[in-house]
Amino acid sequence: MIDELDYTARARDLVRDTFAWDNHACMPLRPNDDTFLQQIERHRNAGFSAVTVNVGFGENTVEDHVRMLAHFIQWFSSRPDAYVLAKSTDDLRRAREQRKLAVCFDIEGMCAVADQASLVSLYYELGVRWMLIAYNKNNPAGGGCQDADSGLTEFGRKVIDEMTRVGMMVCCSHTGYRTAREVIEYSPNPVLFSHSNPRALHDHPRNIPDDLMKACAQRGGLVGINGVGIFLGANDTRTETIARHIDYAVNLIGEDHVGLGLDYVFDSSELDDYMKKMAATFPAGMGYGVGMRLVEPERLTDITAQLMRLGYRDSSLRKILGGNLLRLAEQVWR
Repeated sequence: MIDELDYTARARDLVRDTFAWDNHACMPLRPNDDTFLQQIERHRNAGFSAVTVNVGFGENTVEDHVRMLAHFIQWFSSRPDAYVLAKSTDDLRRAREQRKLAVCFDIEGMCAVADQASLVSLYYELGVRWMLIAYNKNNPAGGGCQDADSGLTEFGRKVIDEMTRVGMMVCCSHTGYRTAREVIEYSPNPVLFSHSNPRALHDHPRNIPDDLMKACAQRGGLVGINGVGIFLGANDTRTETIARHIDYAVNLIGEDHVGLGLDYVFDSSELDDYMKKMAATFPAGMGYGVGMRLVEPERLTDITAQLMRLGYRDSSLRKILGGNLLRLAEQVWR
């Protein structure tokens, strides 16, 4: 029998020797403030080889997104000894070989393109590697998961066409169920749920039902499990709980279609302020509000150890921690 110290030591060794990728992390969206940016080192220190950083969401405008991209690109580019702005899978591998942290970007919702699908190409050139359809509420591209979802629109199809052309992944986290099904059916490339948890384990509209998870996997896509307490359970961020969500997803759709998108917010006070300001986007009675708990990037080794306790082989863990995302990037990115 393996004792607890052995699980931790084995997990630490595996993480050290594995390409691990957190596919969604949230830095403060303040283009003239780099106070928190150094904290991205927490990902590298925890054992991650790559991280996808959010540059805008919800009702943020085109200008908001471009300003944040300019800020992040300047900050990371000026520190080449520590970071690689990853625009290709070769960049991802090079960063790992050099013990640097690979960084790329994501956008949550299509308000970022306004009425101009050609902006997708600009965002891709600037390092954005996935964009989701809708952030909780409906927009001109499709429906949100906390709105009267009317489905994928003609404009939404036009944007997906452009994302396919340039090599950007399409994401359906925060997106309404009808729209997500139509996106999976329409997109010629595999689709992400970059940071969404199984609704079968916790009944919340931000989580996704089994049929959507299966449809995503059947088309070659991936579900990334997040570490937000209100989506894991009743603000429950125990390591055992996030491991249970990972395990459920693996048993449902297979180890080739599960990854990590922790959705860790580095500035908790900004998160609390936003929840107060944007209450309409986060309806009452669903757990939103001040004091939401999050799984920290430092939990990577603990999560790995817990999955080992559940019987996961090293080969399976390498896929879940980052290998699956790397394979999908090789398939979709151009």
